[in-house]
Amino acid sequence: MWSRAVEFIAPGVAAKRERAKTEIVRQRAIQQVFNQGYGDHGGSHKKKAMLTWNPAAGDAEDDIHENLEQLRPRARDLFMGGALANGAIKTLRTNVIGTGLRLKPNFDADFLGLSDEKVSELRKQIEREFSLWADSKECDASGLHNFYELQQLAFLSWMMSGDAFVLLPLLPRHHTVYDLRVRLLEADRCSNPTTQERGLYGKLSSGVEVDNDGMVVAYWFSDRHPGSSLGLPTKWQRVQVIGEKSGRRNVLHLMEAERPEQRRGVPILAPVIEALKQLERYTEAELMAAVISGMFTVFIESPDLDQDQFGLGAPLDNPTGEPLPTGNDDLKLGNGAVQFLNPGEKATIANPGRPNTAFDPFVIAILRQVGASLEIPYELLLKHFTASYSASRAALLEAWKMFRMRRSWMSADFCQPIYEEWFVEAVIKGRIDAPGIFDDPLLFKAYTKAEWHGPSQGQLDPVKEANAAVIRVENGFSTRQREAAELTGSEFESNVRQLAYEKKIRDQYGLTADRRVMKGGEEEDGKEDQT
Repeated sequence: MWSRAVEFIAPGVAAKRERAKTEIVRQRAIQQVFNQGYGDHGGSHKKKAMLTWNPAAGDAEDDIHENLEQLRPRARDLFMGGALANGAIKTLRTNVIGTGLRLKPNFDADFLGLSDEKVSELRKQIEREFSLWADSKECDASGLHNFYELQQLAFLSWMMSGDAFVLLPLLPRHHTVYDLRVRLLEADRCSNPTTQERGLYGKLSSGVEVDNDGMVVAYWFSDRHPGSSLGLPTKWQRVQVIGEKSGRRNVLHLMEAERPEQRRGVPILAPVIEALKQLERYTEAELMAAVISGMFTVFIESPDLDQDQFGLGAPLDNPTGEPLPTGNDDLKLGNGAVQFLNPGEKATIANPGRPNTAFDPFVIAILRQVGASLEIPYELLLKHFTASYSASRAALLEAWKMFRMRRSWMSADFCQPIYEEWFVEAVIKGRIDAPGIFDDPLLFKAYTKAEWHGPSQGQLDPVKEANAAVIRVENGFSTRQREAAELTGSEFESNVRQLAYEKKIRDQYGLTADRRVMKGGEEEDGKEDQT
């Protein structure tokens, strides 16, 4: 009745009331939808904690590529000036690459139909020829590094900048057998030219050109670094990934993708840049406060600096050797310094209360989060092992999962493609005999199959680690070759040859074979007869 009366007396008011009812019903319906499933949790539109958190959903181009010009310089600045960032990246470099990933030819002898003698001969020949190229600095286009030093440089650039590029030109030089060269380019050199061709619109992103199917077909490189101080015009060159006529690989791109359709890599420090920078500032502030707290300065106030203050007959000089203030000089704290004040001036000393006892626990708490993002346990990040053997070993094992993963990527994306290009040149020049390698892709893969071994993990308890290796080998869970590489970074076959030689020498000079064998953590007398 009331609604009808209002509608008869004031139809405008009745219309407003009806619209308000409709809006209330609509809002209740929306809330019912949003409060279902994730709408009542992470996707909530009504919780106060979520009201102001509305990030935009962008593609890899908007979220990643558009921000790389800020991320790269900041990550490099942290590496150059921040002890923690520098230590984190170098820890990765040392454990993943170390002195270099070494070639171990592992060609498919069964498929190739090679006898044991031929296998041993071919393996030695490949290792000898590859060492001739890899150990020389001639493998570097700039002539500065050998192959193993190039590995660590490429990896450092990859971690700092998010990606790195490798060109593989053929550059003949005097007094060299092989023409293959490795040329490293920093990530900033790959960029969009200032004047793009109309046909490349939508197919060129951050210097990476793709075809209609989304496959990367070429990269655009500038002739100099965009941050170079030289005021010369920049030119770009298009380099195809695979040569049209030769079919050889021209460019290697080292990067870690985190999203589909991502063409460029993100610096590994990107998620923790703000935390590391703030921690660096906090550390500098604490250090300065500690320095100020450790200073002792005497302040002297005199009504007239020209009078004899202590009855010595002459004005007193500053024991520090510095001239007396004239009224505008800045006062400075120092170790045992004496500062004179002008008449009427007072010196108020602020006690900074340093060193701060809460500094170390707070820094460790932040570094735990940083280590979680970088997949480096904070014990390894700080090189600070004070926990139990089990805890320290668990931290190292967790870190080595990541180290092996990155080593595998480095082997697959850098070492193996370069090795295959070198192998082709060695076969063409008749340095290595590999019949039919260009006739069948299976033959090519069978000949060029290889393993890349890096530095060993190391042992907290060498006896336990060695006994565990023996058990794995005896039960077929591993091989002597793999265990030798992982425990000591050595090669099993070379070890056996060296041991045989050493035994021969010992027998030649009549040395006793007094040795002890570790078994089950206990010492047992060696079973070998004494000479």
